[in-house]
Amino acid sequence: MDKGMVKKRVVGVDISLNATTYAIVDVRGNILARDSFPTEDYPEIGAFVSALSNGIVNMIEANGGYETVRSVGISASSANFKSGSIVNSPNFPWKGVIPLSALLRDRLGLAVAVANNSHVVALGEHAFGCAHGMRNFIVITLGSGLGSCIFTDGGVRLGTDGYAGEIGHTCVSHDGRLCGCGNKGCLEAYTATKGIIRTAREVMAESGGTTKMRRLEKLTPRTIAELCEEGDEMAIEVYRRTGEILGLGLANYASVIDPEAIIFTGGISKAGKWLLEPTQKAFEEHVFHNIQGKVKFLLSDLDESERNVLGASVLAWEVKEYSLFIEN
Repeated sequence: MDKGMVKKRVVGVDISLNATTYAIVDVRGNILARDSFPTEDYPEIGAFVSALSNGIVNMIEANGGYETVRSVGISASSANFKSGSIVNSPNFPWKGVIPLSALLRDRLGLAVAVANNSHVVALGEHAFGCAHGMRNFIVITLGSGLGSCIFTDGGVRLGTDGYAGEIGHTCVSHDGRLCGCGNKGCLEAYTATKGIIRTAREVMAESGGTTKMRRLEKLTPRTIAELCEEGDEMAIEVYRRTGEILGLGLANYASVIDPEAIIFTGGISKAGKWLLEPTQKAFEEHVFHNIQGKVKFLLSDLDESERNVLGASVLAWEVKEYSLFIEN
């Protein structure tokens, strides 16, 4: 075998609502080059694919050329690894089913794998983060939605159609809040961004007490968490209620999966103890008694600006190699 032909680099891509970041990553997880552009600048999918493919091509050509890059991995919310598509995203401007893997493969001439951000985070945590060496864990991503990935027996579990792990759309309150998915009482409707803001408004409506939340120019999970640090009792109550229902949902989840750890990522996880302490309290009260006290609660320690790109690079290594420029 000609060792000179072994490709030791991949491209990792993270598509978020605000920015699309792409990077060349080597086999050790070193980011060799990186660039980004505002996702919102491309509300039409064709223009977005052109911008991303052109950016990737230019980066590859400026950093060793095509002969050094094996494949591309992409992280995006509402993405499905099995179909290679972004499917009915409630947040991106591109509606319906977007066959992103096929679109980029045709433009780049390289193998392309696409997966949702929780799937990608799980791969990154296992390869480079706090799940290194674990064989059974759950990733929970808390942000505009509640994402999750099940990692068991050393690999990601996707289910029949690739939708396994949708804990955010399990019911925790019969006939409860309307969720963005159309169902009522989903866990996401209480623990993602909009749900936390709604809880804050409910807490304020229930009491005429003093809270700085009433004076906030913009009510967000982050600003509420900042008031918790200042000792604002109503802000603390918001996260207590959020943690209580999150802990209940996770107890049901863990009782089925029996994980070694639950790893929290995403902007809302930065609330730290204000969220995680009531979450763990409720979790231990409701989880199957044989695993009480055994499931670790961990905060991701990977650099937030690199986490999804690194995870996407791991995804890229897992796809079968393909290239228009070599014989397969």
